[in-house]
Amino acid sequence: MKVCHFTSAHPAKDIRIFIKESQSLAKAGHDVSLVVANAETETDKGVHIIGVKSNIKGKLSRMLKTTVSVYKTALKQDADVYHFHDPELLPFGLLLKFKGKKVIYDVHEDVPRQILSKAWIPKALRGIISWTFEKFENFAAKRFSAIVGATPYITERFVNLGCNAVNVNNYPVLSELYIAETDWSQKTKAVCYIGGINEIRGAKEMVEAIGKTNAKLFVGGKFSPPSLKDNLMTTEGWKNVIDLGFVSREKVAETLSNSYSGLVLFHPKPNHINAQPNKMFEYMSAGIPVISSNFDLWKQIIEGNNCGICVNPLDPNAIAEAISWIVEHPEEAKQMGVNGRQAIEQQYNWEQESIKLVRLYESI
Repeated sequence: MKVCHFTSAHPAKDIRIFIKESQSLAKAGHDVSLVVANAETETDKGVHIIGVKSNIKGKLSRMLKTTVSVYKTALKQDADVYHFHDPELLPFGLLLKFKGKKVIYDVHEDVPRQILSKAWIPKALRGIISWTFEKFENFAAKRFSAIVGATPYITERFVNLGCNAVNVNNYPVLSELYIAETDWSQKTKAVCYIGGINEIRGAKEMVEAIGKTNAKLFVGGKFSPPSLKDNLMTTEGWKNVIDLGFVSREKVAETLSNSYSGLVLFHPKPNHINAQPNKMFEYMSAGIPVISSNFDLWKQIIEGNNCGICVNPLDPNAIAEAISWIVEHPEEAKQMGVNGRQAIEQQYNWEQESIKLVRLYESI
């Protein structure tokens, strides 16, 4: 089939869209293109990346203008199946469906619940915006050929609506982040956090906690807003932070291999409690323990596989105790890392998830 993925908000080499889904479909023999804003037009790993120039800045302008440019370019591909990844593209997914195309909506997040925690939306408006969006998303979803949910929780919502919904978890590629035979005696006495850095993902608590230990904290990613970094730099804990800035996937693998543990300490917000963060599974894939929030679902994964420690993400003292225990017990930490890697190999890997994606395409 001729397949066109399109996105207005994600980068060209996005892990789920490009590395996992697009490449898996190309390997399955499909002709795959990826239309994306502000990217170089090229063919990489069998995927035809088609860049759409957009100098627009700001969320609202992107939603109103960049989306139109991306849609028009995607339409020109005249694909058999269109697969889009951003809720702001829902109206264009409907347009494609009305033109007789097969359309798949890839739901990465529980957006109605996510809206309730969006700092850039005034608190007084979040409830009504969340309710309105959910009604429209439900209306559109019922008309698409299929829904791909990134977690069981997200997928169940669309199954209950009567949609053709398939859960394709965002688990790691087995070979990407794992460096075999890592010598734990050569690791830096440090833990790490890789990903978007903001308050509701525990930035302040992580920095305060690391300041209470004798360990270092590797931080890789973008601070949002940028002023958050300025504020954190004035705190006592910052002396133990090693800011890596943006990190390539190769650097991510190197950083994880050099760390005793990975942190994923999201606050207990509605869209976090039932989420399955990529970084949790990436830490496990790299063979290092996870220090995570003590949500029930996360405890089932981390404690159920004995591959880390779950703590109250709002308690820097509890976080500090977990970090100290990990770095002071390297043999036990190493075994937790082994347990996590085994869980990835047996269950939580993209190789198994990709089969579900390919079968969905065959079915439509």
